Amino acid sequence: MAEHFLVSVDIKNLPSSGDNGIALKTISYLHRVHITATPQTQQDAIAFLRKNFDHYSIYCDCTASESLEDILSLLNNGCAKVFVASWQIKAIVEHRLLVGKDLDRLVISFDSSISEGGREETAVNILSKIKALIPDTPIGIQIRGVHDWKLLDTMNRMSKTEYYPGRYVTLAHNIQNDYIRAVKDGHVAIIPASKLTTDPEKYPDLVPAHVLITSAIRSDRPDGLFPTIVTDENGISLGLVYSNEKSIEVALQTGRGVYHSRRHGLWVKGQESGDTQELVNIFMDCDADALQFNVRQSGEGFCHLKSSTCFGPYSGVSRLERTLLNRKASAPEGSYTSRLFSEPKLLEAKIMEEASELCEATNKKDITAEAGDLLYFALTKCVAAGVSMGDIEHNLDLKSTKITRRKGDAKPQWAKKVGHQDTSNGSSGAMSGSAELETLKEAASVPKENDDAAGLQTGSIRMKRYKTRDTDVKIIKDALQRPSQKSTDDIMDIVKPIIKDVREGGDPAVLKYTHKFEKATSLTSPILRAPFPQNLMQLPQETIEAINVSYENIRRFHAAQREETPLRVETMPGVVCSRFSRPIERVGLYVPGGTAVLPSTALMLGVPAMVAGCKKIILASPPRKDGTITPEIVYIAHKIGAESIVLAGGAQAIAALAYGTRSISKVDKILGPGNQFVTAAKMVVSNDTTAGVSIDMPAGPSEVLVIADKSANPKFVASDLLSQAEHGIDSQVVLIAVDLSEEQLAAVEDELHAQAMALPRKDIVRGAIEHSITLVVKDITEAMEYSNQYAPEHLILQVENAESLVSLVDHAGSIFVGPWAPESVGDYSAGTNHSLPTYGYAKQYSGVNLSSFTKHITSSNLTQQGLRNVSSAVMQLAKVEELEAHRRAVNIRLQEMDGIKE
Repeated sequence: MAEHFLVSVDIKNLPSSGDNGIALKTISYLHRVHITATPQTQQDAIAFLRKNFDHYSIYCDCTASESLEDILSLLNNGCAKVFVASWQIKAIVEHRLLVGKDLDRLVISFDSSISEGGREETAVNILSKIKALIPDTPIGIQIRGVHDWKLLDTMNRMSKTEYYPGRYVTLAHNIQNDYIRAVKDGHVAIIPASKLTTDPEKYPDLVPAHVLITSAIRSDRPDGLFPTIVTDENGISLGLVYSNEKSIEVALQTGRGVYHSRRHGLWVKGQESGDTQELVNIFMDCDADALQFNVRQSGEGFCHLKSSTCFGPYSGVSRLERTLLNRKASAPEGSYTSRLFSEPKLLEAKIMEEASELCEATNKKDITAEAGDLLYFALTKCVAAGVSMGDIEHNLDLKSTKITRRKGDAKPQWAKKVGHQDTSNGSSGAMSGSAELETLKEAASVPKENDDAAGLQTGSIRMKRYKTRDTDVKIIKDALQRPSQKSTDDIMDIVKPIIKDVREGGDPAVLKYTHKFEKATSLTSPILRAPFPQNLMQLPQETIEAINVSYENIRRFHAAQREETPLRVETMPGVVCSRFSRPIERVGLYVPGGTAVLPSTALMLGVPAMVAGCKKIILASPPRKDGTITPEIVYIAHKIGAESIVLAGGAQAIAALAYGTRSISKVDKILGPGNQFVTAAKMVVSNDTTAGVSIDMPAGPSEVLVIADKSANPKFVASDLLSQAEHGIDSQVVLIAVDLSEEQLAAVEDELHAQAMALPRKDIVRGAIEHSITLVVKDITEAMEYSNQYAPEHLILQVENAESLVSLVDHAGSIFVGPWAPESVGDYSAGTNHSLPTYGYAKQYSGVNLSSFTKHITSSNLTQQGLRNVSSAVMQLAKVEELEAHRRAVNIRLQEMDGIKE
């Protein structure tokens, strides 16, 4: 459908009926809306798209966006077109983030300065620039803040394409006649909602909304009427009528189906019959000589003969939908039809039955019949839930706007059931660049939008609650599952090429990914070497003091873990075995960036490395967009004697540490937490024998389990849960409530909501709370059983006699005992280490400690008598294993002792 104008709205200050301009409801009749997304309003823009996709076709100005990922996210969430700057479109094309028809959704935007020269020359330059970027796809052009649109006219005239896409113009001055003339001249005028009205008599200085339509449309009829097709929400044609300027004006004013009768004049549909119409929106056809009124028809139908349409009754899916709506309202109680609507399990069984029969059908006749049966029962479920065909079609429309595709594998249980084994090597139809960006964003801790219901129950931020005595064990087990992570295959498909690129390309490859993912495009070197410049360590005195206190406590606790003397044991006379430790020579410490700055991680890794005596300590951390590292991390690197800081994050940082580059020293062990990509990269390099590098442990999102009894303070419990939930939307928190009453549980829940609402990261908290739970158990024994089963990263004991329960803990990364030990102290300053096993790995791994930075060497020292004493056992076992050289190594020595020659 042709574009003629866009109504511009401010998403931070949406128009309402009390404003001078037109309200959102009236704007929906005009259908096309223009919004602006900046780094500050990106989430607001996505929220607006998700909420209003069904109501408008939404265009978005992204010229201020700093991230291509943000632009792709807007397109994925249903944005019809995006307005982008030259550098953005160049990057999108070069990285193949959009291809083919998806490029039609780009509009290249210029400001008014481009039109200052001669129009002919400027037009040639612009068209040449666009053709160089996208030679085969005509795209729209916008010029912002101009006084006229002559340059656009010139470009249109000079264009060689038969179909020239939209020419969008934003005027420097809000002059009513200029907007109308721009529309008449075939341009797409972008008009602020505040400059439009449906009441021109009251607001004569504003642009009448109906005039935008009548300025764009033309009639070839002698009476000047506009042929008008009336359709329902599903696009089914109801009939043919006529419109004129007055009927369009009244339709926009009243929000009803209003037309012009050639016999009676103004015709408000249903005014007499009661078969009224609610206006949905108004469109023009491609030649702008006919209208389409999209309406919601009520009563007996559109036709005066009391049928649904002037072309007879509905047919197909539309007819079935109306039949089911009638049956839902009128089916006799207890009848089969009534039961389908009132018994969900019966309907579920029928859907599964018909789906199975459709899968088994092989010929055209059977497939047709079984597909019809499946559609019948599927639509019955929709009608029962209040879902209309319009809702389904809107959802399909939204899916069609996606510019990235996920790998379309069947779920394992269904694949196994039909004997299917996936052999695909990735997703089809997706562009590698955009899919990669989408996957990266999904793995990051991205805040939930304001209209997202995640983490909310009855309007409050609240965890799901289960009483173990009333709940099946399997349900509890499923509820305790960690949040699902992306499949290993998907992650590896991204990580492995990055590692290969860095291993082979060195510094330039590291810089390439830092420019791409961190947007630190000003960086020319991937490393910051010691001694670190003083100006990069400028911090408030209170921050320096906090770091110094934490540093000293961590140092003291880890220094106490030193083995002062080697272990020495005489296992039998003359056989002395010993073991002693040595520091790992070169260590790489990964300090995450992302949604929070984590200097505490630099302390937790760097101080033990220093205490252990590692000769070469290298930090790696993602830089900020200006290419710098946070001064807290630089200051800590200085205190621990780090050799350098690698200015990179993610898989590229891990690869650089593992293999080394011209600038970056190779390390022997990599330690530190990170997202799924960092963890996957650590696993890859540790399994590559050519890298010769080890890692500390697998890691997942942060988590805490709090055990609280009636003695616990609800404020303390809530604060401990939230201190982990704010880490990221993939974090998980668990409360095990020991025999708490409903009143006591409510007190904790109320505190959690109140404290969460006061947090700056409350949207991230909501994402984490969505998959967090409260278990209500009968006693402390049951609580400890569930805790050991879960094996939490952090375990907090807010119970009476808390210290006595420590002996019952079999699996936990770190324990916080009693009401005065919040997990926060372990994160920062108590002295224990906060780099801990997550995702249940506390059953197999310890947290980072001094021994993480050392290795143990054993030695065996034997006298002649000692060798005699142990020789028979050694030689017999060597004989059993048929390792003759092993046996002879002992026997030759025995013969030497005895002066025997072979």
